[in-house]
Amino acid sequence: MTYTDIFFDLDGTLTDSKPGIIRSVEHALDFFHIHVPPEQLIPFIGPPLHDSFAPFFDNDTARVDLAIQKYREYYSVKGIFENSLYDGITDLLRGLQALGRRLCVATSKPEPFARRVLEHFRIDGFFSFVAGAELHGPRNNKTEVLRYACTQLGIEDMSPCLMVGDRKYDVRGAHNVGMACAGVLYGYGPREELTEARAEYLCASVDDLGNLLQADAPGA
Repeated sequence: MTYTDIFFDLDGTLTDSKPGIIRSVEHALDFFHIHVPPEQLIPFIGPPLHDSFAPFFDNDTARVDLAIQKYREYYSVKGIFENSLYDGITDLLRGLQALGRRLCVATSKPEPFARRVLEHFRIDGFFSFVAGAELHGPRNNKTEVLRYACTQLGIEDMSPCLMVGDRKYDVRGAHNVGMACAGVLYGYGPREELTEARAEYLCASVDDLGNLLQADAPGA
């Protein structure tokens, strides 16, 4: 079948955001005199910040909230731009748009930050809708973000919809709303994570993703 509504994750799918996110996490942890090797902070890329910071503070809500505040203190000024598009993404989006696909962003990143990133890389014009988490509100995970996006777009039938992401949270969110998911292996989620989450497709590269999205995909 052909997927006509395609929802893209942002970090690890459209952009390589590792430098800015890791430095923002380090900035937050430094405030608490916590020092962790950078490679151990990679799991911060993808899930909601609250979930990632909570283990460092024994789920102390006040300290987790302060850590998120410190993270955003760095990220909103510097970290957001310590980022790059994956090679081939602009051409992929342009090609999908030319084929008449409706493209959306569905990210656990706060929506204002997501919009700034898309505008910075001049790819915002490819997307019919941008759905992200709320800075202060209940919409803070991939399931709720996708539900919000589908409601805003008037989508009720999920069969022509596909989520594209690099982490298990993308797969689970898609499945929770009745949507298939393509996991990309060039991002930050290992193959085992995406396989265990039961992603319908695995794409090793942007070119592989393009081959899936621009053709009639085999039935999920």
